[in-house]
Amino acid sequence: MADRTHPVSGSITLKQLSRGVGDGHTPIVEVESQDGIYIVRLHYSNGVAELSDEQGKTRTFLGTGEIRDLLSETGLTHGVLTWADQCGDEMIGVQGHAITPDEMLAYGTRISFR
Repeated sequence: MADRTHPVSGSITLKQLSRGVGDGHTPIVEVESQDGIYIVRLHYSNGVAELSDEQGKTRTFLGTGEIRDLLSETGLTHGVLTWADQCGDEMIGVQGHAITPDEMLAYGTRISFR
């Protein structure tokens, strides 16, 4: 099994990610869709980091093609596409509960970066 213990903080740059993957640290990659805007989260055994720019600001994408190209260059091959939480429909009175991050990863759509 791959080592997922790369030290993480709240953010990680593409350069740091590439270096970590090169050293054998392979996170679970989450690509979250937020109504047409996508962000990338990297899940390690000791925390979660969002893909960010050099200033620490979360990188956003308008489609998955750019994400696929960037992450495949790092050596990562696959991830999970999730959606911002929609747990009910208040217009018709459907109650719901927020799903957990683990549930989002478990029930997301598997995607490839190759």
